[in-house]
Amino acid sequence: MKKVAWGLLAAWIVHDLEELATMPSFSRSPDLPRPLPKVLPMSGGEAATAIGLTGVVMAAASAAGAATGGRSRFFQASLIGFGWHAGTHLAQSAVLRRYTPGLVTTPLVVIPYSVWAWRRLKAAEVPIAPSDRRLDVALAAVVPLAHVVARLPRLRRRLRTSSSVRKRCSLNDSGVQATSLTGH
Repeated sequence: MKKVAWGLLAAWIVHDLEELATMPSFSRSPDLPRPLPKVLPMSGGEAATAIGLTGVVMAAASAAGAATGGRSRFFQASLIGFGWHAGTHLAQSAVLRRYTPGLVTTPLVVIPYSVWAWRRLKAAEVPIAPSDRRLDVALAAVVPLAHVVARLPRLRRRLRTSSSVRKRCSLNDSGVQATSLTGH
């Protein structure tokens, strides 16, 4: 079962290396439908941070699976999420009618590994852990939260900039906008 458990991390790494290589340029693509160009822009550093944070969770899930012979609820929930997330990649590409990050490794790595892993668990008669809604919701939140955390430095810079602009542009007593050109 250690191969199945650590296979989750290996499959995730291969898949997310594709995402890391393609996400920054894809997110800035001028032909994306609105509001995606405004919501998606992500630098290589931001992508690496988000992927790295998610990787910590995937490594922990794989370790839990290896330690429990695949019986860990955390490992099994992560395995389910990894397999099901293949659908999001396929759906994104179908809706956008183009390549999206992760599309190549979805049918080559994500789906085959997920099917193989569940078959191995079943063949080894590993009991399937009952679903835990709180765990499922927490795991579903990992990637969006990782993206938010990765973008925090940019959001802080943007807030500081807009705060600085507001201080320089204010209304005087007669309601006329007065702008300071000093930037202080």
